[in-house]
Amino acid sequence: MILTELSIINYKNITQAELSLSPKINCFIGNNGMGKTNLLDAVYYLSFCKSYTNPVDSQIIKHDADFCMLQGKYVFEDSSSEEIYSGIRRRQKKQFKRNKKEYERLSDHIGLIPLVMISPADSELITGVSEGRRRFMDIAISQFDKEYLRALVTYNKALQQRNALLKFDEELIDNTLLELWEEQMTENGIFIHKRRAEFIQKLTPIFNYFYTRISRSAETVSFDYISQLNEGDFRSKIRGNRQRDIAVGHTTTGIHRDELEMLLDGFPIKKVGSQGQNKTFFVSLKLAQFKYLLDTGDTTPILVLDDIFDRLDSNRVEEIVKLVSEPEFGQIFLSDTNRESLDRILERLNNDSHLYSVIDGEINLI
Repeated sequence: MILTELSIINYKNITQAELSLSPKINCFIGNNGMGKTNLLDAVYYLSFCKSYTNPVDSQIIKHDADFCMLQGKYVFEDSSSEEIYSGIRRRQKKQFKRNKKEYERLSDHIGLIPLVMISPADSELITGVSEGRRRFMDIAISQFDKEYLRALVTYNKALQQRNALLKFDEELIDNTLLELWEEQMTENGIFIHKRRAEFIQKLTPIFNYFYTRISRSAETVSFDYISQLNEGDFRSKIRGNRQRDIAVGHTTTGIHRDELEMLLDGFPIKKVGSQGQNKTFFVSLKLAQFKYLLDTGDTTPILVLDDIFDRLDSNRVEEIVKLVSEPEFGQIFLSDTNRESLDRILERLNNDSHLYSVIDGEINLI
C-alpha cells in the first residue's frame, strides 16, 4: 500500500501543502521546528484518527485558523484505492470519511491504513510510565485484530463506569450495576490478556533479530509481560477486591495495570542501557512491529522515520539503512536535519525518492 497524494490545510504550522508522493522514499529536510514532524504526524493522523504527539484535536489546528483538513489517496497491492478525509473545526465534532462516507465509529478505521512510526518520542517506551508500554501493545495489536480493539473499547468503558460507581458512598452503590461492569471487564480482560501474551511471545524473536542486526552485538534483549491475570482467576480477584476498591475509589485489579518490562541481558534497560542501546532498542522494537504487521496483514504498512539517526553511531545507521532498503519494506517517510547525512542515506537506499525542503511550514520538492 502507498500514499500517492497528500493534502494538508492548517495542520499545526502547515498552512497548505499538496504533495504527490514517491511510492518508495519521501524525505523531508529542514531545521528543527520548521514542520517536518508535523508533516509526518499528518500522515500518522490519517491512519489512526489522532495525532502521534498531541491527543487534543483542537490543538492541532493552526493557531490563527478555525479548522484544519487532511486528505490522502492510497493505492493497494490489488490496485484498489481509498480516499481518506479528516476535517476538524474548533468546538465541533471532527469528521472522518472513507471514500466520502463518514465513519459511524472511528475505531472502524483502525487497521485499514497500517502504519508504524518511529520517533525520538519513543524513548518514553523505555523511560516512561507503564501506560505508554500498554499503549504500544494496544496500537500494535489493534491494527490487525478488530476483535481485540472491540474488547479494549468495551473493557475501558466498563472500567470507567465501575470507577464512577466506586466514588459513591458505599450504601449508595448499586451492586447489580457493579456486577454488570465487573462481568464486562472480566470477559474482555481475559481476552485482552491472552492476545497481549501471544503477541509478545511472537514478537520477541523478530525483535531479537533486528536488535542483533542493528547493534552488531551479542547482547540479549527480551520482555517480561507482567499482569495480575498471569496467575489466578480474574473474576474472583476483582470481586474479592471490591471493598478495597471502594475505599480507594478506583479499580486496582485488571489488565489496565499490566506492565511490559524491557530487558537488556536480563536487567531493566531503563536502568542499565546507554543512550545508544536505548535508541537501538526502541527502533528495533518498532521495526519488529512493522515486520509483524507485514506478516499478519494483507498489505504492506507505511513506515515513518522521524529524525531517528541522530545520536546513533555510523555502524547502527548503516544497518538501519540496509534493513529498510530491503524489498519487504514499502513506502517510507523520512525526516532529517542534516542534508549531507540524508544524501548519503539516499545514495545507499538506491530507490526512487522524493526530497522536500521544509521551512516555516512550507513544503517544496527539491
